Amino acid sequence: MNFVWIFLFFVYGSVFGSFFNVVGLRVPKKESVATPPSYCTTCGRKLGLYDLIPVLSYIVLRGKCRGCGQKISAIYPAMELITGVLYAFAFFQLGFSKELFIAILFISLLVIITVSDITYMTIPDRVLLPFAVSFLILRWLIPTTPWWDSFQGAAIGFSVLFLIANLSKGGMGGGDIKLFFVIGLVLGTTNTLLTLFLASIIGSIVGIYVLKKTGKGRKTPVAFGPSIALAAIISYFFGVEVVEWYQQLFF
Repeated sequence: MNFVWIFLFFVYGSVFGSFFNVVGLRVPKKESVATPPSYCTTCGRKLGLYDLIPVLSYIVLRGKCRGCGQKISAIYPAMELITGVLYAFAFFQLGFSKELFIAILFISLLVIITVSDITYMTIPDRVLLPFAVSFLILRWLIPTTPWWDSFQGAAIGFSVLFLIANLSKGGMGGGDIKLFFVIGLVLGTTNTLLTLFLASIIGSIVGIYVLKKTGKGRKTPVAFGPSIALAAIISYFFGVEVVEWYQQLFF
């Protein structure tokens, strides 16, 4: 029975992942996520049902628009697949618990900001604010241990990133700072600091790869949101194990 639910969560996640692509692409441009319906950004053709099946449509169409044959960005199926896998993994780890609801919302936020930051190098307040309010309420109803740790984590996450942004004179975006406030609400103090540590490592690796591949200079901006999102997922599901491993290794 658990396998059936895991599969269903994967399906639900991939469907929502398709919607999160729309949110991440339209909200930064202050466009409606409801209208117009999904369309090809090259030829303007309205996409039909067979064009919108998560992941499968991309494979069947060989990554091209059915109308004009223009190549479709791989970010669409990638985020659909990632969301499906993460939804399924969240259920596998947490089952039908209260925390599962927070996990699903947290994954949803991270997917949306990843799409937005990769595409536009921005993390919109219009995305962060609703999630921040939701997590403030949920962490009051479903608290961490101790109950105040999530609020402390939010304050520390925001403060540390704000300090880094000022010391680096613009090296950290405002969206990243506010994102860490939201992350702190979900993860609490220890895992928020772990997220920052992991994100720095992941971001450095990604930055070096991107700069070498593009041949651009060191001052070329690279989206940090995806690195934060990956680090936050690791910290959320495996933070305790990572911290224990670190303590055993060095202490």
